[in-house]
Amino acid sequence: MVKAKILFVFYLPSGGMETLNRQRCKALSSQDVECHLLYMQNGTGMQNISRIPTYITNNDAEIKQILTHNFDAIFVSSDMFMLKRIRDLGYKGKLIYEVQGLGSYKSAEKILNQAKPFLINYSNGILYPKTPHLMSLIDTLYPTLPRYCFHNCFDLSDFGYRSLAPVPYPVVGWVGRLELNKNWDEFLMFATRFIKQKPNAKFWFFIDDTIGNPQEKTRFYKLLERYKLANSVVVHANIPHKQMADYFSIIGDSGGLLLSTSKVEGFGYAVIEAMSCKCPVLTSDSDGVKAFINHNITGKFYKNGNIGSAVREAIELTDHKELRNQIIHNALDHLSQFNLEIYAAEFMKILR
Repeated sequence: MVKAKILFVFYLPSGGMETLNRQRCKALSSQDVECHLLYMQNGTGMQNISRIPTYITNNDAEIKQILTHNFDAIFVSSDMFMLKRIRDLGYKGKLIYEVQGLGSYKSAEKILNQAKPFLINYSNGILYPKTPHLMSLIDTLYPTLPRYCFHNCFDLSDFGYRSLAPVPYPVVGWVGRLELNKNWDEFLMFATRFIKQKPNAKFWFFIDDTIGNPQEKTRFYKLLERYKLANSVVVHANIPHKQMADYFSIIGDSGGLLLSTSKVEGFGYAVIEAMSCKCPVLTSDSDGVKAFINHNITGKFYKNGNIGSAVREAIELTDHKELRNQIIHNALDHLSQFNLEIYAAEFMKILR
């Protein structure tokens, strides 16, 4: 028996939001909650979605038709204007604005300030992960609005280590969009120094090349040539989500690591996914990842903007086998607190 019917709304199925939506739909189905997804445009993540009613439209008449499903609650991520739009289309139920990411502290502050009239006038609350800069901003800007704050979920039963044929060189992986906040050029600078100490290393870039700024893409390939990295960097575009577990497992078994260079992360799904596949993680101190990275215990931090620091930590992670194995083991233990059951229990409090 269906207890509730809800709709999650986002711009397009890609990256961390696509992963979160799929995994929480699974989490909530155990509580007899029927979940639907609405994306305003198509995206590569559609290849990952099955058995969830999913709509792709940015048309008012079509959205109005979707709303005839009589959802008990609608969750709109990032798009503040959609709150007014949904109310104008006649929806009277519970409407929650969701914050995931929003880029740097300044960017998040600007967006959350702009969103104020929309949230105050049209929403019934705000949902966000336990990311320190978001918690601080939202507590300050929205003291009277109902606030729901808990970790995103991660499905360990569906995504984890796989034993596959090894590669004969260490691999350093990077996952993201070619955009400023993901700080991909810092990764390339890291690669130029790391390869001097590990000449046979390879650098695997996992990107969604259907979104992002075309000029950044051009700059990326120009820098590959300038840094003489063309033979060491392999670009993997638009890999289906399930296959990423294979890649992370291979990177871990190669003696390599995932390097995350983001300036700010709201949650950082690539980091938690790598950890689940016994692939150790070295990351910038990008706020959201503090939920699962504890330096030299479940992963490693390097000083933001300090390439020398990143190379030193990466070399220790590849060469110091005992520390590496401890980090891999501790990381797996740590991930249990992000399970689907805990997420579903927290989420049900919003619906009540």
